[in-house]
Amino acid sequence: MRWLALAAVALSTACTPVPDGPDPIRLTFPEMRSFAATNPGPSTRPNSEIALDFMDLSFRMESGRQLPTFTRFEEPITVRLVGPVGPSVPQDLAGVLDRLRKEARIDIRMTNAEDANIIIEPVPTRTLQRVAPNAACFVVPRVGSWRELRAARGTATIDWATLRRRDRAAIFLPADAAPQEIRDCLHEELAQALGPLNDLYRLPDSIFNDDNIHAVLTGFDMLILRAYYAPELQNGMTERQVAERLPRILARINPRGERRGGQIPSGTSRAWIDSIETALSGGNSDIRRRRAALRAVSIGQQLGWTGPREGFANYAYGRLQLGNDSTLALGAFNNAGRAYRQSAVTNIHSAHISVQLAAFTLISGDPDATIAITDEAIPVARRHQNAALLSLLMMFKAEALDMKGDTEAGMALRLDSLGWAQYGFGSRDEVIDRLNEIASLVPQTPPS
Repeated sequence: MRWLALAAVALSTACTPVPDGPDPIRLTFPEMRSFAATNPGPSTRPNSEIALDFMDLSFRMESGRQLPTFTRFEEPITVRLVGPVGPSVPQDLAGVLDRLRKEARIDIRMTNAEDANIIIEPVPTRTLQRVAPNAACFVVPRVGSWRELRAARGTATIDWATLRRRDRAAIFLPADAAPQEIRDCLHEELAQALGPLNDLYRLPDSIFNDDNIHAVLTGFDMLILRAYYAPELQNGMTERQVAERLPRILARINPRGERRGGQIPSGTSRAWIDSIETALSGGNSDIRRRRAALRAVSIGQQLGWTGPREGFANYAYGRLQLGNDSTLALGAFNNAGRAYRQSAVTNIHSAHISVQLAAFTLISGDPDATIAITDEAIPVARRHQNAALLSLLMMFKAEALDMKGDTEAGMALRLDSLGWAQYGFGSRDEVIDRLNEIASLVPQTPPS
């Protein structure tokens, strides 16, 4: 499931008040823009690592609970969309199903039949959160509607560990969320309905990671799903049986991965996961969340972790320090950026850090640094189809261009950002708020 807390892009505006009164920026909005359904990039890691990831994803749940057998749907798989949805949802759903057919080689299609294997139902966010307070969306087995879910709560009906094969599942989306959030939910929950039920914080290149950095299914994810539906595997197999067949499957479908890998990352400790979950949970006090994030940073340091887990713990800590201690926030973001820059696989992670760093450089009156940061990150956000992140980076660069006196280029870029921002944030009021927040960061007088 996708977490609510820290899932969306945030700004460093807590340290600067947003001006009251009329909007300082009045613009004519273009049509909402969206991405074509394409792969943001192929899997690049060796098959030896991918095999370990596959097993941990497939035979364990997020809670750490062991799954006794391998389960999947029997093809062909049918998907039904029910209830009122925004205009972007059918298009985004068609796009991800097309990718699943082409990249994961899964026989999956839309249907209007009531006996569809996977039902997708939008639910008002407040209603959804009464069942799963910290989730933006989720998937459950053996039910086909919100009503059925409510009747089955607390029973073995919706216990994934009791399955011996998958016949039916329901995905519940936030009906009133921004188009991008709904699309992101479609990607992650469809992937979990079809395949792995676990998320692993160590993964740098996957949507199967509760850091919510990746917005759409990656090349790695499609490779995992293709292996999941390989003819060599069947429902009811044990972990040992799958492990024995998996190397040959990966060699067949991913020959470029047949090479020696580096050091395989260690498992993620329960203490670190618990700390991160506390930091992410909006139900905790700000002090408790900051302490939990700092504890996650400390645990990672003690275990010698580098890469995505080190970066994410620092990112979470920095986000939680915004509005409390800007010096600690900036230090945490710099640490996160350093961790993410160790590999090209985490370029999109670095782009998330760039938003925060751009805010600090804008506040300090350094437009050249802001432009340099955003120029590097904008193509990455575009390639990874994150419209919210892309639009924010463009807005920051537009303000920096204004600061340098190039107001014509700044306005052109700002206008270009609006189509993406509507997809990323939803309402125009929300987009205007983002524009005004970023504009408020610009120093009123040039630094001496």
